[in-house]
Amino acid sequence: MRVVDRAVFERIHGRLGRLYGEAQLPRLLQRLDLLVGRYGVGSHCLEPHAPQARCRGWDQRDAVLIAYGDMVGTDGEAPLATLRRFLEQRVGDAVSALHLLPFFPSSSDDGFAVIDYRDVDPALGTWADIEALSADYRLAADLVINHVSGQSHWFRAYCNGLAPERHYFIEVDPATDLSGVVRPRTTPLLRAVQTPAGERHLWATFSHDQLDVDFSNPDVLFEYLDILLLYVHHGAQIIRLDAVAYLFKRIGTPCIHLPETHELVKLLRDLLDMLAPGVLLLSETNVPHAENVSYFGAGDEAHMVYQFSLPPLLLHALHTGDAGCLTDWAAKLTPPPAGCTFFNFTASHDGIGLRPLEGLVPAADLEALVAVMEARGGLVSRRSSPDGAATPYELNITYFDAVGVPGDRDASIRRFLCSQTIAMSLQGIPGIYFNSLLGADNDLAAVEQTGRARSINRHKWTWAELAALLGAGSDHQAALVLPEYLRRLHLRAAQPAFHPDAAQSVLDLPKGLFGLRREDPETGQSLWMLANLGDRQAGCAMSRLERHWQRARWRELISGWEADGAGLDSRLTLSPHQVVWLVRQS
Repeated sequence: MRVVDRAVFERIHGRLGRLYGEAQLPRLLQRLDLLVGRYGVGSHCLEPHAPQARCRGWDQRDAVLIAYGDMVGTDGEAPLATLRRFLEQRVGDAVSALHLLPFFPSSSDDGFAVIDYRDVDPALGTWADIEALSADYRLAADLVINHVSGQSHWFRAYCNGLAPERHYFIEVDPATDLSGVVRPRTTPLLRAVQTPAGERHLWATFSHDQLDVDFSNPDVLFEYLDILLLYVHHGAQIIRLDAVAYLFKRIGTPCIHLPETHELVKLLRDLLDMLAPGVLLLSETNVPHAENVSYFGAGDEAHMVYQFSLPPLLLHALHTGDAGCLTDWAAKLTPPPAGCTFFNFTASHDGIGLRPLEGLVPAADLEALVAVMEARGGLVSRRSSPDGAATPYELNITYFDAVGVPGDRDASIRRFLCSQTIAMSLQGIPGIYFNSLLGADNDLAAVEQTGRARSINRHKWTWAELAALLGAGSDHQAALVLPEYLRRLHLRAAQPAFHPDAAQSVLDLPKGLFGLRREDPETGQSLWMLANLGDRQAGCAMSRLERHWQRARWRELISGWEADGAGLDSRLTLSPHQVVWLVRQS
């Protein structure tokens, strides 16, 4: 076995033994030895497509843009190339990383029913286009690890009884009691399939076109290890583990967050630490907060986890004008383990999850929030509870329309920018959905066309359409949102106090205000973020921020004013939905 770090290798040895038994270890270690180096992944694996200068941890300059490969299109050009051109001309270095949503051949779920993990969808481009994007940005790629398409070679081989794929899927007797299984859908869990051995029923957590794979079979593990290293070879420096919480199944359990699942995430982390240090794991687990952050482990699982509670909490705070629930949640956050951080986002290709609100807001408030979203043209996806009831699981609506004021564009922009600025102020790395950069409205036509609720926030743009919306003299909301969003990202990137590892403390403020203090120990910079979540002017005493505030000179970064404390009013006043970034300069 080629060993880069003996301690890491010993951890891998132990994890394989716990997952698959000591008897299989010699064969599995031999397979791992054969796998290493297949794609040139090793001490120099990142050099061709991802310069070592980018293989750092993170700092305040980091922000991740989330986009589909065909988010922008034009005739005669591969969409991946068009997207790259748009980013060069319109976004630049305001973001450091690009989460390119699944760019593989797929059959449904906008890419998440993968037909072939090892190829780029020819409708999008080629691996050369992927590598070109990875040269410009730190590339995040999805490892869609829980399930595979019903049109994949693996599934076709299973249906024909061919090895090894005939052992890749989870067969269950339909008479089995599966009522305790936790899943985010109301569709039947099992899909009937005809095989040479007769009818079989396969596990399908998300849809009948997305068949779960069986990680109790080490052959499945090695398929995904091979795919993982292929992505790293092509320039991926962040690996997003899609739906990872559901990997292992054991009848009689909820089949979510099982110990084997955590062991497998640790195994992936160890393998990357050994072969491709600098490549980060991002876990995607849309569940209540305590379950979500369990994927940090003891600092030995994912490097980053999504802050799934943040989008609905911000939405709740803006609609009630009361920051109480948001403040309570933020104040109770335990800092991530060393070497780990939060991924702070408000919108993505999916909807706004509601499970992460469990225990954080009153039930009546949740019901009211769902009703308001439906009144604004939003849709509500539901899941099956253990008692068989269908409960709201996800709000499907653009974040701009979710937080805005119908019929009042200027107020909507203020409220939207307030939400985005709070998200980029929190400890962690901001994740920004492409359509949020443009202040996109609900795409109800796409919902009607596809029949899928999530299409409401998956609008795809033509180059000509964006050129018109963002051109000189345009007063479209996209032309107002994009430059201000980018300006705030650039301001953020210059502040050491916004380093993901910088300390965070939550301020005790009147209920309509939400505030943080961020402190960078290396430079000594302190920065206060205050946001007015209400529709009326609000404020607080400067003494709540700093006892000796009059002795300091202050600068407010967003509006740009600068003044000595002695010349300031003792009360800091914020207009509706205003956010301030205050820096003590002396």
